[in-house]
Amino acid sequence: MRLIQNMCTIAEYPLGSGECSASGNRVIKIAVVGGSGVGKTALVVRFLTKRFIGDYERNAGNLYSRQVQIDGETLAIQVQDTPGVQISEHSLDCNEQLTSSLRWADAVVIVFSVTDCKSYELISHLHQHIRQLHPENRLPIVIVANKADLLHVKQVEPQHGLQLANMLGCTFYEVSVSENYNDVYNAFHVLCKEISKQAISTPEKRKTSLIPRPKSPNMQDLKRRFKQALSAKVRTVTSI
Repeated sequence: MRLIQNMCTIAEYPLGSGECSASGNRVIKIAVVGGSGVGKTALVVRFLTKRFIGDYERNAGNLYSRQVQIDGETLAIQVQDTPGVQISEHSLDCNEQLTSSLRWADAVVIVFSVTDCKSYELISHLHQHIRQLHPENRLPIVIVANKADLLHVKQVEPQHGLQLANMLGCTFYEVSVSENYNDVYNAFHVLCKEISKQAISTPEKRKTSLIPRPKSPNMQDLKRRFKQALSAKVRTVTSI
């Protein structure tokens, strides 16, 4: 892939790597999904390198990783770039690679292009598929409307994306990957914060459920022993 040759700052890691990187930093796994040609690869590269390249070879579904600082914590962010999906006979045409990536992910970015209404129509189908794979409904999802700078060919208005995101319970960002890095960063940043928040709260819940609240058998035993000692002392005084 030409991207790898030009972007040596992005390292590739095998799918399904452990929860900690080689340096010991916690890994956050994010899958980027959406229709063909919406700018998924450009979005990933923009986030990881701050640079924009407008020409890419067809996406083969690469996994990229880079260490980043999020609120003072160093994290190894793994981003799975997935091939574009389509709707086949009113249902989502999902390949095994997409399904495996969604099962693997800690969070998902659903991307559509404001210049392609069909990519917008994919969102609800993708969201439904994600929730089927993660029925616990804890997987954070961000919906990103890309190519906001192409006003002359826009087919989807921003409020439509926002309304759909609100209905699905997702965060929404409209971005121009080619013009603005900050909006792209914010979309990934909010996911990282949400995952970190869950990672902090989950161990506490598990600890609470696994370690029962201590009762007080020792206190009852101490009271019993105190009464026995007191009775013995009274008997001793009485005998004298």
